Amino acid sequence: MFSLLALRNFLHKPWRSALLFLGFGMGVSVMIVLLSIGEAMVTQAKDERLVGGGDVTVLPEGIDIEVMKTGGLGGLYFSIANARWLYLQLLAAPRLARSVRAVAPQSEGKLLYLTTPDGAEHTVRASGDIPSSTAAVGATPGLAAGEWRDDSADRRWTRPTRAELEADIDHFHLPAAGLANRKSWAEWHYFNVVSSDRRRWAFITFMLAGEVPDGQWGGRVLITTHEAPAGGGPARERRFTATVPPAGITYSTTSPDLSIGTSHVTLLPDGRYAIAAAAQEEGRRRGRVRVDLVVDPVPGAYFPGTAIETGDFASGYTVPGLEANATGTLCVDAACEHLDGVQSYHDHNWGVWKGVTWEWGSARAGSYGLLYGRVQPPDSLGTSAPLFVYLVDTLGFRAVFRPSEIEYDDARVIRAGGRELHVPASAVMTDIRGSDSLRVELDVEDAVATDTRGQFIERGEGEEARRLVHPYFIQMKGRARLSGRVGGEPISGEGTGFFETYR
Repeated sequence: MFSLLALRNFLHKPWRSALLFLGFGMGVSVMIVLLSIGEAMVTQAKDERLVGGGDVTVLPEGIDIEVMKTGGLGGLYFSIANARWLYLQLLAAPRLARSVRAVAPQSEGKLLYLTTPDGAEHTVRASGDIPSSTAAVGATPGLAAGEWRDDSADRRWTRPTRAELEADIDHFHLPAAGLANRKSWAEWHYFNVVSSDRRRWAFITFMLAGEVPDGQWGGRVLITTHEAPAGGGPARERRFTATVPPAGITYSTTSPDLSIGTSHVTLLPDGRYAIAAAAQEEGRRRGRVRVDLVVDPVPGAYFPGTAIETGDFASGYTVPGLEANATGTLCVDAACEHLDGVQSYHDHNWGVWKGVTWEWGSARAGSYGLLYGRVQPPDSLGTSAPLFVYLVDTLGFRAVFRPSEIEYDDARVIRAGGRELHVPASAVMTDIRGSDSLRVELDVEDAVATDTRGQFIERGEGEEARRLVHPYFIQMKGRARLSGRVGGEPISGEGTGFFETYR
């Protein structure tokens, strides 16, 4: 009887009946899905191998949670590069203070090998937490005995002083075994400083080069001074050097401290850099230069560092002072200029440099600090390395962009080594990433070229006639203008910068 009534009702109103069947089926399907999701959430919540605590778990894009839990090949070497930078400059940064209550870095279930005093080796699964941070997100594990609280290493990781942070990213390195062209290893501190009227500037380099520490190597201080004529025209350049054998050099693999003869870089307890240098002029003139400066990096305005390592090739770079202010004296011959809080910059480079070229630039543009660059290893002639633009503002890191190319206009002509050379008069970089956009325009006011087939250029090593396709190293000073939008807000700024390329 019920079957007959249902059939006759369906035949009488077929479309209405079909719609009711469809709605009922969709309701059942949704309920099944919700029950499945709920069951999965309950199951995962009970899984001891899944990182717990807090409201949001942050992982790199593309990571498969199940691969992490089961230990598949895709998760074998899972790690987060520059994790402390992500913590300090993104997740726990002042910019997100209104939205983020607490952040807890955690490492769960990592495979380690434990060797006992008798030589036996055991595989263990280990986890790492910052106790106070883990407690803040409500993920404190059960404590069977003893105490579980932050130690000095935990405090240094989450709340480093300026000096501690700079020591961690700005220390010296030893060349890895197996590097090709080991003789071309070089590592250096680089500073630049520009006078308040922008008419005078200097590049200051403290360099170690060669087979450090047990081969043929040495150190050199290189200082170039530049002064633009009041009436315009090319700036007058003077170059000063001081070379020191290994016996007169001390360096540290735990701090930026470096001494090359009587010249030195010293990290002060408050995070400032004291630099002192003396050098003799190259060429016929026998002038002298003396530098005595304190360089004060702007807090939060730093690039944490990156390294390219491909077995026989290594190149590393960090910027402890993307924005900095310098105070002290710069003396050329008998004339000394006092600098008081003028624009400065500091970076640190290391690696093997035979056949390596780069694009690089940094500038202050209004309230923004700008850094761009890329490194071209010697085996990349057929490809172009990725280019990046890194922005900071008064709250630290703001955004990163990846322009596809720098569009140069080589309309400026200078002389280098007795020949005319076309070098950039301007350049443009653009990028759009989702709703964010950036345009950087560079106007070159002065440029100098160095033939890298000579000895020791300012920011690399030039022995053995490096056989570059473009052997001239171009250093430029000028203006940088940026415009665009980040996070829905317009950005703009203009200021002085320094740029480098090859021709």
